[in-house]
Amino acid sequence: MIRVRTSLLLVVFVLAGCGGGEEEDVFEGVPLEQQDPGPVHVHGLGINPPDGALFIATHTGLFRVAPEASKAERVGDRKQDTMGFSVAGPDRFIGSGHPDLRDNLPPLLGLIESRDAGRTWEPVSLLGEVDFHVLRSLGKRVYGFDSTSGRLLVSSDRGRSWTERSPPEPLLDLVPHPTRPTTLVASGSVLYRSADSGANWSVLGGEPGYLAWPRADRLYEVNGEGRVLISRDSGETWTPLGAVGGEPAAFLAVSARELYVALHDGTIEVSRDGGRSWSIRSRP
Repeated sequence: MIRVRTSLLLVVFVLAGCGGGEEEDVFEGVPLEQQDPGPVHVHGLGINPPDGALFIATHTGLFRVAPEASKAERVGDRKQDTMGFSVAGPDRFIGSGHPDLRDNLPPLLGLIESRDAGRTWEPVSLLGEVDFHVLRSLGKRVYGFDSTSGRLLVSSDRGRSWTERSPPEPLLDLVPHPTRPTTLVASGSVLYRSADSGANWSVLGGEPGYLAWPRADRLYEVNGEGRVLISRDSGETWTPLGAVGGEPAAFLAVSARELYVALHDGTIEVSRDGGRSWSIRSRP
């Protein structure tokens, strides 16, 4: 086990990650079916390949922003707390989190999957056992960090079965190499790298933040202050690029040039020049 210093930034991220928030008090006395705070408290972002729509996974459900639109629309009528969200293929999403209060399900969803672009979800594995706050997929391989146990779980069959690994510390984010899925970079209070699917780790140092790795020579990070950085050597060294307009809550790279960041107020910003400049894509 690698010893690391405690980070105030990590503590803030963990406390903000899951569970109730101020929005719960806003709806006191309002019927459940009328409660809809919109796409706030974002947990994850994804682009669906068939139509290029942006999907926003939040504390109160899944939302979609059409390619030519700026307003997010709720997908279906479920308000499940969708954590660890990842687009795994055309119309195929995976996630975790907590159920809609109307659903007769355990409080921990384990790994869930949608094959109709988020309209319906089905359990895949670990129902009632695991709450993945970090979830990454690449081909058949899936990595998930379970916030309830602190375990890193690895699957080579799309999440049907799992192997347990020990992360160096509680993880804020993790991303696999785009062409070598056994190579990982992870973020805790500092950055780490593994060359064997998380069995062993080395310390990279640097700043914690959210990660995206769209190309072998383009590893991106957005730190807690909203500064965007790039590494061309798998996390050894970093070069600053631009900055987003606030504290990040989720990060996505569709390509080496097209990047998205969700801010803590639910605003989504986009960069189309590899992180140098940013504009508003959607507001809550």
